[in-house]
Amino acid sequence: MTAAARAAEAADDIQLAVQLLAGTPTHEGRDPELLRQWAHAADEFGAALPATEFHSEVVERADGLELGLLARYRSRPRPTVELFTDTLDAAEALIDERGWRHWYPPGSPRAAALAHEAVHERLHHGPDRDALKRALGHVVFRAGRFTRYGHVAGAEEIAAHAYARTVCGLGRSPLHLTAALADAVDVAVREK
Repeated sequence: MTAAARAAEAADDIQLAVQLLAGTPTHEGRDPELLRQWAHAADEFGAALPATEFHSEVVERADGLELGLLARYRSRPRPTVELFTDTLDAAEALIDERGWRHWYPPGSPRAAALAHEAVHERLHHGPDRDALKRALGHVVFRAGRFTRYGHVAGAEEIAAHAYARTVCGLGRSPLHLTAALADAVDVAVREK
């Protein structure tokens, strides 16, 4: 395990969310406390979302490790979630290797991936995108009673991970598993 993986394992879910925001282009130089506020707001928003119906078609693929993906939502030509079975298998193996079954029961990476992508579908097609912007409070324009809230890159990811953690009853955010898996894949590639 690399030093980055050990640090990620020691970090709580909000710290990981802050790291996600800090590593997102457009957030360079932003106040870490602002990033923490946004991470907390996005996490609370996602965790509070009611269970959502899933309408997308699910397609399984086996090239996720090569692409660096566990799952992906596509809105066109029709709403589709691609699940990458090789990455899901690697996630299950990593959970066993690290002794994390108390956080991620068998089958939970798949369930969490579907829940996560359901939120992307929901934020893409419904009024929740504006509700998330209001929850984040990133005001980009104000004139009298009129307020325009801006997009915070990475916030939808945090909300989707928090939703998946909540509806799947996980002990840690899937963001934790995703960070550990990315690190493990990077190590494997470097060792080749």
